[in-house]
Amino acid sequence: MAAKKTSKPKAAAAKTSALDLAQARARIDGIDQQIQELIAERAGWAQQVGKAKGPLKAAVDYYRPEREAQVLRMVIDRNHGPLADEMLVHVFREIMSACLAQQEPLKIGYLGPEGTFSEQAMRKHFGGSAHGLPLASIEEVFQEVEAGHADFGVVPVENSGQGTIQVTLDMFLTSNLKICGEVELRVRQFLLSRSGHIEDIERIYSHPQSFAQTKAWLRANLPKAEKIPVSSNAEAARRARNADDAAAIAGEAAGHVYGLKKVVVSPIQDRDDNTTRFLVLGRQFFPSSGHDRTSVLVSIKDQPGALFNVLSPFARHGVSMSRIESRPSHHAKWEYAFFIDLAGHIEDAPMKAALAELEKHAAQIKVLGSYPVAVL
Repeated sequence: MAAKKTSKPKAAAAKTSALDLAQARARIDGIDQQIQELIAERAGWAQQVGKAKGPLKAAVDYYRPEREAQVLRMVIDRNHGPLADEMLVHVFREIMSACLAQQEPLKIGYLGPEGTFSEQAMRKHFGGSAHGLPLASIEEVFQEVEAGHADFGVVPVENSGQGTIQVTLDMFLTSNLKICGEVELRVRQFLLSRSGHIEDIERIYSHPQSFAQTKAWLRANLPKAEKIPVSSNAEAARRARNADDAAAIAGEAAGHVYGLKKVVVSPIQDRDDNTTRFLVLGRQFFPSSGHDRTSVLVSIKDQPGALFNVLSPFARHGVSMSRIESRPSHHAKWEYAFFIDLAGHIEDAPMKAALAELEKHAAQIKVLGSYPVAVL
């Protein structure tokens, strides 16, 4: 009898639990319907915005990076959990990407082939509805955007551990393209091979930057393996898939694309915070988003105190400088140009005043772009 008495509450509890689960699922279904209806409504309003702008010719005419940055910042400001900011930003980025593609998908050039970190950065910034154009080199990304074959381009400019990608800076010495956005991508390097066995590996393919980011791990674990630099990590994965004694250092996405296995489950980069910053290239300036960065190229006159004269106007007008990098100007021997990143937009009064003062001391000032600071 005692057993029968205890079984009734258990049965009732099970029935209540099943009822609660059914109610929760029904509520989720209702919310999903509301979300879908609201997304459809948003897409309709996006079409109305397009019509309000007039008879424009291409998707690039509809894209406004400053507006997207403002929308994503509002997403973060409204978020009180339980989902992380990064997850919600990704969801809204994809919604905006799909809405924009109603007109025509944006064509985005990036350092290919498929599976590179540049492709990941491109997808992070433009979403899955953009049409990616994998290109053979950073120089070719600049060329395709300049020619109008790509609406925008995405190129790496610096890594948190290894510093500047010099070829990108050098391209700005002659290119008329503008920087209209930036992307920060956490980079996780994996050792990939066809067999997945570390004892098989005799040679490793990778981009020189990736070798630099993993040199301590390689020295400790594969000191005798031949290191062969190639143009991209995806190219490394493509080559490694052809032999059991070869491996590639690349991102997880490249392993999926080229059918390679992780030799070591954990990432092998020497720094856990390994991050690469990418620039979005376009053909025009955009208005302020409210939280922007301006990049300028300054050629200095050969005179005492020249660098001080370049930097002091920004200090006097309260403009913060986050980065300065020198490169040969390519105009004359021992002449240098300085790439400077500044806090603020080119239309901000302090920025205007600082640049106007700088003109008295600089041989040339070239504003490379004013663009939204990366959102996550």
